[in-house]
Amino acid sequence: MMPCPLAVVGPTATGKSELALRLAERCGGEIVNADAMQLYRGMDIGTAKTPPELRRGVAHHQLDVLDVTENASVAAYQRQARETVERLLREDVPPVIVGGSGLYVQALLDELNFPGTDPAVRARWEERLQLFGSARLHRELAELDPPAAESIPRSNGRRLVRALEVIEITGRRFSANLPEPGPPRYGTVLVGLDRPVAELDRRVNRRVAEMFDAGLVTEVRRLARAGLRRGRTASRALGYQQVLAELDSSADMSGAAAETARLTRKFVRRQRSWFRRDKRIHWVQAGASDLENTVLRLWASGCSGERLPSGEHGGAGPSGG
Repeated sequence: MMPCPLAVVGPTATGKSELALRLAERCGGEIVNADAMQLYRGMDIGTAKTPPELRRGVAHHQLDVLDVTENASVAAYQRQARETVERLLREDVPPVIVGGSGLYVQALLDELNFPGTDPAVRARWEERLQLFGSARLHRELAELDPPAAESIPRSNGRRLVRALEVIEITGRRFSANLPEPGPPRYGTVLVGLDRPVAELDRRVNRRVAEMFDAGLVTEVRRLARAGLRRGRTASRALGYQQVLAELDSSADMSGAAAETARLTRKFVRRQRSWFRRDKRIHWVQAGASDLENTVLRLWASGCSGERLPSGEHGGAGPSGG
């Protein structure tokens, strides 16, 4: 039984969910999701959510908590996920946090502050987004706050609007709300799972093909009837946005599959860049021998207060790309 949480983080398609599940089984733990899109009910195939019948009796938290018409909120996730982790710790159940949404992991484990909102300011920036497009807003953000512009994709209009709103309301850079990571809350041990870039690309391509074969288009059609297009967060999820675009234009999904794979490979590189900046993470290669025992040793040593060097454990650390 581990007295502190473990966070398994890293890029998409490394195998985080399966590793976390095996670790939770071995230590009597429970899973706490830190993937923004797995918060949504019904978004199962396209988010690679572990089906209930494959969870092997291990409880999963922060899954299926939002309708697709609702906007995901990092601040709400921070509050709810912390409540879950603290309850598990009170019950002597080890939390195993798993996901690739870097901001959500940081919100859970670090002292991130979330400024309030001003409806008038938000409406004005949303109007500019509609008039001029996200590329224009990204250039404006780059002038005001280069670190924030670097961390927000040019195509993510919702996050660009939020960053510019916060700058106008507070008079401070949006990136000032993302402090340098300090000691992680709850003494959490962070382990990063990675693979060589070429291998990740192959795994992404295979995963996307399997998602379309498994019925992603049918899933999107069903969610569209439930209001997916009205969901400003959910409708932009990788795979879902591309299928919706094809549903509106043609019945040929080969283009949607190719675009989903391309954008996911690009997203993987952004994830790796984000997590590499966090020097608290102990990196392991997903293909390393004795992977589970290596991570369990890191977890046990970190929980006991032993100082562990960051970097490579049980195989090569992050490799180029």
